[in-house]
Order: sequence, then structure tokens, then C-alpha cells
Amino acid sequence: MKPYAEGKTKLIEVRNLKQYFNVGKKNEVKAIDDITFDIYRGETLGLVGESGCGKSTTGRTLIKLYDATGGEVIFDGTDIQSIKNKKDLLKFNRRMQMIFQDPYASLNPRLKVMDIIAEGIDIHKLAKNKQDRANRVYELLETVGLSKEHANRYPHEFSGGQRQRIGIARALAVEPEFIIADEPISALDVSIQAQVVNLMQKLQNERGITFLFIAHDLSMVKYISDRIGVMYFGKLVEVGPADAIYNNPLHEYTKSLLSAIPLPDPESERTRVRKTYNPDVHAYTADDVLELREVAPDHFVYCSPKEYEALKKSYNHNY
Repeated sequence: MKPYAEGKTKLIEVRNLKQYFNVGKKNEVKAIDDITFDIYRGETLGLVGESGCGKSTTGRTLIKLYDATGGEVIFDGTDIQSIKNKKDLLKFNRRMQMIFQDPYASLNPRLKVMDIIAEGIDIHKLAKNKQDRANRVYELLETVGLSKEHANRYPHEFSGGQRQRIGIARALAVEPEFIIADEPISALDVSIQAQVVNLMQKLQNERGITFLFIAHDLSMVKYISDRIGVMYFGKLVEVGPADAIYNNPLHEYTKSLLSAIPLPDPESERTRVRKTYNPDVHAYTADDVLELREVAPDHFVYCSPKEYEALKKSYNHNY
């Protein structure tokens, strides 16, 4: 099998990233606890895990909404933690954008859609004049499946799906290379979810945009993602191609997540056995060195050396 990374270039390299809150206090929270992964140009990396596992914090740290406690985020060769002056930050912000979970809370209710979408255009001085500004907004609205007539309306006049499309248009306005989609469909009806995901795939095919797709809907993540990372309590416990993660999960937590996906067949659903995850099954000792290890080509699991050898022996290459 051809390695996934062969011929691809890295857009983002995350090295030993840490994001702690209330550092040094009794209620210290290790939201991101020493994780390492790469994102390749033109791909969609799905990031999944239960609520509170740190996946949204990861996205916000990548885009510098939070200053990392430790580690590196290298974006196209530059460590984003080293970006300090306003001019360089502006360039960085144009190249990386975010689509937020709540499509209503993320839109200013006092602004019309025209001004919401054009905000980035104004900040980065991308329009030649007012007419060019308006034309850019009209084009973006049409790109996301809306029309120019929507430009003079306020956010409250739209449905949830339409508001999320406006959020996507706003992210696209500055022509970014990388977009972090933080649970962009969780607040939407199922029929609208598919429309938004299909729109994102269309934009990726046409513009070559790289996505980090954060979600808890595992079936939708499989549909849109090239690779998937699984997070548990701030740790990245498994990373691999989408098919490998779904058809041959290796970490016990990944197996428990996948066993929770409802089946569309009533007979199968009645007999489905849910797997629960107990961290104590690993029985680590103080001498165990835990890290992401490549058990199979491009398939990494957070494990001890002993677990690594056992997983390598049992791995089924015909997933």
C-alpha cells in the first residue's frame, strides 16, 4: 500500500503542544497535553472525541486565539508562537481562518451580512473600492449557495444553515489556505448538515483549501475526512487514514467511540454491543514511555513499547 504522506507536503506541524489553564493551581486543567501531529496541504484532518477532550481547544490554539503553554505550531515553516508584531500577525490571520460552532453567536447581530462578510476584506485592504467590495461579497454569497439579495439582511433573518453558510463565506473572504471548522454542523438539522459538508468538500476541490474538521459525529467525520485523529483527555490517542480508523481501530478508546455509532438497521441496533473504555486496562508502570507510535503505515497509536509490539503482531493489514 502506498504511504498516505508520500508526495504530500506538510502545511502544519504540531510538536508537543500543550495548553494548560489555571497553571499551578489546584484546579489546573491540561486541555491539551503534549500532542504531536501533522496536517498536509489539501487534506481534511478530522479530529474527534467526547466533549471536554480538548479538540476545540486544539483548533483555537492553532489559530492563536489561545497562546500555547508549550510546544510548537509550525505553519508553512514558521512557528506561530514567534509571530509577535502586528504586520506579521495580519498576514498569518489572512492565511488561516475559522468557522465556529454556533452560527448565530459568531455573527454580529448589529451588522448586515454585507458588512459581516466584508470585515476581513476591509481589514486586509483587499477591495479596490466600494463597488469591488460589494462584488466580492456577492460572489462569496453565491459561492456558498446564497444570493446577493441576502447581503442587506441581518443574521436573525436567516435559518441556522444559512447562518453557517454566511460564516463560511466570511472565512473565505480573505482567501485562506487553511480553515479550522470547529463543529460547524452540530447545531444544524441533519438534512442541512449534509449540505454544509458537501459545500466544504466542493470548496476544497475547487480552491485546494486544507481543513481541520472538529466534530463528535463520527459518521460525518468519516465521510469528509482523509485522516482522523482521536483525542481523549487532552491526549491524541490514535491517528490514521479514515478507512483504517473505522475498519481497524487499534486503541481501546477508539473502539469504544465507534461502538457508540447508531446503526440504521433496527435488528442490528438491538443486538449491538457497546464497548466501554477503562483506562486502567493499560496497566502502565512508571518506566513506560508513552508516545504516538507507528503501528502500521501512517497509522499511529498512543501506547507503551510493550503495547506497540503486541499491536504490530496483531495488526490486520487487510482492513
